[in-house]
Amino acid sequence: MLGQSIRDKSFERRLFRARAIAAAILVLVCISALAWRMIYLQVTLHEKYKNLSENNRVQIRPVAPNRGLIYDRNGILLAENIPAYSLTIVPERVDNLEETLASLNELVGLTDRDLEQFEKRRGYRRPYEPLVIRQSLNEEEIAAVMVNRFYLPGVDVEAQLIRHYPHGEAFAHALGYVGRINQSDQNKIERDDDNRRRYSATTHIGKIGIESRYEDILHGEVGYEKIETNARGRLLRTLERVDPQPGKDLTLHLDSRLQLLSAELLKERRGAVVAIEVETGGILALYSNPGYDPNAFVTGISYAAYEELTSSLDKPLFNRATRGTYPPASTLKPFIGLAALQAGSTNWNYSIRDPGWFQLENDDRFYRDWKREGHGRIDLEQAVVQSCDTYFYDIAVKTGIDNLTPFLGQFGFGKDMSADVISATAGILPDRDWKRDTRRGSWYPGDTVNLGIGQGFMTVTPLQLATATAVLANQGKWQIPRLLSAENNEPVVMPHGNIEDIQLKDSNNWARMSKAMENVIIGAHGTARALQRNLDFSIAGKTGTAQVVGIEQDAEYDSDALQERLRDHAWFMAFAPVEKPQIAIAVIVENGESSGRTAAPIAQQIINKYLGGAEG
Repeated sequence: MLGQSIRDKSFERRLFRARAIAAAILVLVCISALAWRMIYLQVTLHEKYKNLSENNRVQIRPVAPNRGLIYDRNGILLAENIPAYSLTIVPERVDNLEETLASLNELVGLTDRDLEQFEKRRGYRRPYEPLVIRQSLNEEEIAAVMVNRFYLPGVDVEAQLIRHYPHGEAFAHALGYVGRINQSDQNKIERDDDNRRRYSATTHIGKIGIESRYEDILHGEVGYEKIETNARGRLLRTLERVDPQPGKDLTLHLDSRLQLLSAELLKERRGAVVAIEVETGGILALYSNPGYDPNAFVTGISYAAYEELTSSLDKPLFNRATRGTYPPASTLKPFIGLAALQAGSTNWNYSIRDPGWFQLENDDRFYRDWKREGHGRIDLEQAVVQSCDTYFYDIAVKTGIDNLTPFLGQFGFGKDMSADVISATAGILPDRDWKRDTRRGSWYPGDTVNLGIGQGFMTVTPLQLATATAVLANQGKWQIPRLLSAENNEPVVMPHGNIEDIQLKDSNNWARMSKAMENVIIGAHGTARALQRNLDFSIAGKTGTAQVVGIEQDAEYDSDALQERLRDHAWFMAFAPVEKPQIAIAVIVENGESSGRTAAPIAQQIINKYLGGAEG
């Protein structure tokens, strides 16, 4: 018994067998689970992981279209696209953004503004979209980045086309400019699915002027390319590409010769020039001085430079041609004269004796003529030629505000009549309702007296006065002022709208008034007779002197006693040739005082340039 083994070998064999079987089952289950998982991943989820893998290696990248070019009527390039190299970062591919920025600062130098703008753009960018941190890199900076490219994941130098304006300030207020898409722009884009797609690769958008007005046409349609990248996001090759459609090229009515001449003639002065082609309504010149360089806004203007522009007393960012409002002064007199003829309150033979002043009935106030001793006996034609205030005081009161305002409104005063000029101001065409609503008062006869010579409440812009002059030259036929002439060399026809042409009871009054305006230049007593010295073409015109500050009733205007910015503005409006008008123009020189010496010669030189052709 003692020698008998206490081990139960049979039990141990059974136990081992059971454990082996359990282990085998467990292994089999695990292998089955693994096999099932592999089949599930490789077969069932094949498409999903194929796409994930493909997306990690292959990406769809939008391709920005080239922005359309802008030309003047003679084919001169006004807005172009030039190549530039920008330093970009894809934050999602950067391991340590702060270290990367520090390295880039050592390589190419980054200003506080660069870093600030970079942080702003991060707030409204799309995922994996390259962000520009420095623009317009030079060759040395490009080389420095490319040599260290391996150590800078997510950093690249991209070649791109940026907007450039060859003539700088001269066309700034007409063309406007493009600038980087900001948060406000992005919010507008995101509201529309089509725009979100169109701007998926675009960094700039039209901000003001023609660039903004025709943004949809200039921008073009986005393209796409399928690219293969490595694990660090570097481009290996392009697999497929759908080319973008470039924006349409625009041709404007603007004549660069006239625009550049306007800039030359208004140099060192504040003012504006607007010239219009009478037959078509095409705007030949739209110039405001002083201006600014629009190229500075394309790549991002510095705070210091922008502060200098906004704080300047001369307001270079302000478009005087379309938004500057001034009393029309005596340039309104031909229109007042036509209104009085239409109302029957005067005729070409009606004359008055001008003692140098005018009085309303039962009113002690004297409304003075600019000529203290008066003009003596004077009729309508000579009142236009010599700009007799007293005569127009008289016929304005006889005509009455209820007849004057509706007639003047037919010429576009008090309205924005332009087809495609951004943010043009309507000015003020006052009447009884206007004064009651804005001044909470009644309309008095004295208000009509002031309106008769273009003073008082009425204000116009140079664009409005040029438009009205073009309608006058066209004998009441309306052509809506517009800048755009053609898209991709295809003429653009703009609708005339429901604007009615002006019908006079006596159509001969158009020619009679044109003759009176011609005598303003060629007449012995004309207020612009100084233009006779350089009279290459017949011109019908009218001078005007708009008061900046009021003068007491019996006081005389003393230029020397006034600060320069408080002196009178000088107006001149004209059209030429008188027989068959081709160009209408309005010029204002702020604080220029004598129109005959300042505004009128500018208009004459521009008219001569246009009508004289290439050699004019």
